[in-house]
Amino acid sequence: MRHFGHITPGQRQRLFHREPGVFTSESPARVLAAALGATLYSPATRPQLADDIVKQTARGVVSMVLCLEDSIDDSEVVGAEENLVRQFTDLAARPDAGEPPLLFVRVRHPEQIPDLVQRLGPAVRLLSGFVMPKFTEERGTPFLEALSSAEAASGRRLFAMPVLESPELLYRESRVETLEGIFRAVDKYRDRVLALRLGVTDFCSSYALRRAPDMTAYDVQVVASAIADVVNMLGRADGTGFTVTGPVWEYFRVQERMFKPQLRRSPFLEGQAEELRATLIEHAMDGLLREITLDQANGLMGKTCIHPSHVLPVHALSVVSHEEFSDAQDILRPERGGGGVLRSAYTNKMNEVKPHRAWAERTLLRAEVFGVAHEDIGFVELLTAGLTA
Repeated sequence: MRHFGHITPGQRQRLFHREPGVFTSESPARVLAAALGATLYSPATRPQLADDIVKQTARGVVSMVLCLEDSIDDSEVVGAEENLVRQFTDLAARPDAGEPPLLFVRVRHPEQIPDLVQRLGPAVRLLSGFVMPKFTEERGTPFLEALSSAEAASGRRLFAMPVLESPELLYRESRVETLEGIFRAVDKYRDRVLALRLGVTDFCSSYALRRAPDMTAYDVQVVASAIADVVNMLGRADGTGFTVTGPVWEYFRVQERMFKPQLRRSPFLEGQAEELRATLIEHAMDGLLREITLDQANGLMGKTCIHPSHVLPVHALSVVSHEEFSDAQDILRPERGGGGVLRSAYTNKMNEVKPHRAWAERTLLRAEVFGVAHEDIGFVELLTAGLTA
């Protein structure tokens, strides 16, 4: 697998100063956590699920969640489990399917984990792990224990991705205690917790809210404050933190707008892609692009996606710019180990070695999996190349 692997080698050479790296489901956890990118959710009830996985792989998807929880009706669970096992078996038997994306199953209760792993049989080799809903210390620990047992029984490395979405985490009077409990649970199983996912739709539900396509999660203050506290307590860069992924974007077409589009015209004029700008605005992608940018500014990596059209914008904005790469390399030079301040190679900012070190390390990890764009390449060119692949 590699990001932008669905475009031609010639296109990658034109776009990237350093091309995205190759990784597999067996790569180190730190690499996989950074490489998740746009994690596409799909109901496990889809009758052609194996075909869907192959199709989305060809479009650049590198991580998927097959959902047995909120995306399906309670009455569909048994049939969805049977379909999931059948589709995994089908996919595993295809000799020309290539390596699928990182595949995770979102379960409802802990007992599903060992049961599904046992039922998958040899096809479990395609499974990367499980997504655990409404995670708190009390409810989440049994999920992690079940994962550990299933891993031991199958001999397959399996990762957990807890979803932080419970009301206790959102309510001010219980938030700190809940986050402390979540930390205790995931810290105990640190080697198997790939990322923490934010369930912002459930956050909004606790207050009968739904953000409009003109708004990002960060415009809904009760949600923004919860995201800030999750990053504060669980996303620290001191070695105790975890990768925290961005919330889902719910929209893929807008009939009427209240506010002006949020995409500046000039980057698209320079790239001769004004038609692309119009399409992005029509499909509410300007709001998505703004939210991705705010995710990154607030310490989040990757994003939950419920529509294939959201994948490429997440990946295009995850590519490291040549300027970021230059700054990160300068900050991390061995001779800078003692600290100090230097002017950036682009002569437009100060790089302070010690305070910016953690940022530089994270940037180079992102560069490892998403690549580094050429100096004259921006997200418009990356979007255009991916859409025409």
